[in-house]
Amino acid sequence: MTTNEKRDANEKPDANEAYAPEHNPRLPWAKLAPEVYKAMVKLDAAASQGLDPTLLGLVKIRASQVNHCAFCLDMHTKDALAAGESVERLIQLSAWEESQHFYTGKEIAAIELTEAVTVLTDGFVPDEVYERAAKHFDEAELAQLISAITVINAWNRFGVSTRMVPGHYTPGQYQH
Repeated sequence: MTTNEKRDANEKPDANEAYAPEHNPRLPWAKLAPEVYKAMVKLDAAASQGLDPTLLGLVKIRASQVNHCAFCLDMHTKDALAAGESVERLIQLSAWEESQHFYTGKEIAAIELTEAVTVLTDGFVPDEVYERAAKHFDEAELAQLISAITVINAWNRFGVSTRMVPGHYTPGQYQH
């Protein structure tokens, strides 16, 4: 097989074309800070209440893309696929502004709010972004959505700072 041919994700590379070695995690933070981990699990469950699971999956994946959290991307894309999400929508998510026709207006508002809350380089969430989200979510839903976005950002920071290793997650593995 040449490098120009498609390779199944589970297929091993040719001997002349080896993958880079898997990195080691920096430390097992969940084992070393078990009370923080347990609190995060409870916070995640509380923040997810009342939100559409498909929308929540898009939010978690988009925040993880922005934050470059490979471990969370591995987990949430596998969970989304197992729940019936389309490969096409997941592929297009990183370019959602150019492929909005793959998403509902409510999903677009949630994705846009996710980016605004995740990237605070301007120091605030723009009023226009918040107002667009408020048109699609009532106040209680919006509070839950902001909570869920905040929680996935916290998970991403744990994953990125401790270099959690992607590729070993099985869908539903961490159902708490």
